[in-house]
Amino acid sequence: MKSIITISREFGSGGREIGKKLADSLGIDFYDKELLEIASKESGITQELFVKHDENYTNSFLYSLVMGNYPVTPDGRINPELPLNQKIFLAQFDTIRSLAEKGPCVIVGRCADYVLKNNDNVINFFITGSMPQKRRRILERYDIEKNKVEDFIRKTDKRRASYYNYYTDMKWGEAKNYDLCINSSKTGVDGAVELMEAYIRIKESQ
Repeated sequence: MKSIITISREFGSGGREIGKKLADSLGIDFYDKELLEIASKESGITQELFVKHDENYTNSFLYSLVMGNYPVTPDGRINPELPLNQKIFLAQFDTIRSLAEKGPCVIVGRCADYVLKNNDNVINFFITGSMPQKRRRILERYDIEKNKVEDFIRKTDKRRASYYNYYTDMKWGEAKNYDLCINSSKTGVDGAVELMEAYIRIKESQ
């Protein structure tokens, strides 16, 4: 096993659960919200601020980060004069790269596929699902009124898409940007994991 796995996902599609099961099955590390905790510790910025800014866009400068043009001090530290949101994003960006350098892992969301797009060992998945299935999953996990669930799902996906589209030169959820797109409502969680493992085996055998 040598691949870095990134998972982009629609809200309620089970992307986190699928990613965790995949990581456990492959015996590799898993990062979702855990990534925010690591970035917080490494940057010295409180985790609450990372959560507040999580997958919410403000200023677009990811392209310059990928190209290595982001402003740093002469000794290589993040420029302290940067706006807070940019410091947070930069710390998260660097954390994704450092985690990938350590070896195989599963990273959920946060533009990881774009951050690592120049890494030959990256495999990118997108998890989608039908609204009835997503609605049921969200009702099981969140205390939301039934008549507000679909609106909550759409707004969350819109926020994720806006964040991704704003910070990258690609479109969130567009099939050509991923190695494999999976409808978890048709495969189930375990079926999605099996498909992903099969694809990883094929990719790594090439």
